[in-house]
Amino acid sequence: MSELPPLLRDQRKVDADHLKLLSIFHFVGVGLALLAMLFLSLHYAIMHTVLNNPKMWENQKNGPPPEFFAMMKWFYLIFGVWLVGSFVLNLISGFCLRARKGRTFSLVVAGINCLHVPLGTMLGVFTMIVLIRDSVRELYEVDLGP
Repeated sequence: MSELPPLLRDQRKVDADHLKLLSIFHFVGVGLALLAMLFLSLHYAIMHTVLNNPKMWENQKNGPPPEFFAMMKWFYLIFGVWLVGSFVLNLISGFCLRARKGRTFSLVVAGINCLHVPLGTMLGVFTMIVLIRDSVRELYEVDLGP
């Protein structure tokens, strides 16, 4: 009675492997968010340099459109905040998946990841599929015991 049936023992191993893979892919998502932040910073620096260069606007009658770069700054701010949020949430979720804690938090992060088309969508959907399984729910409950 103390030994688990072979099928259940194998399912626990499969679930543990899936959770380990999901945590690794969340860390990959963190790396991609960091890479996107670097790209966004580089893009901002280039646009700032080009649009504020007076030599570029010498032959133009009106000069640079003042509202264009102001709108672009809002674009950079919104996407920068989005990427930082994605970075932080995926980092925390990766650690939660590894420790088998915060299942609900990881499900919420999976839902947010679905907005990152296409890679984040795949990660979010697969995370939801794995975390909704009853056998995974039991793994989280067993690890929370005394």
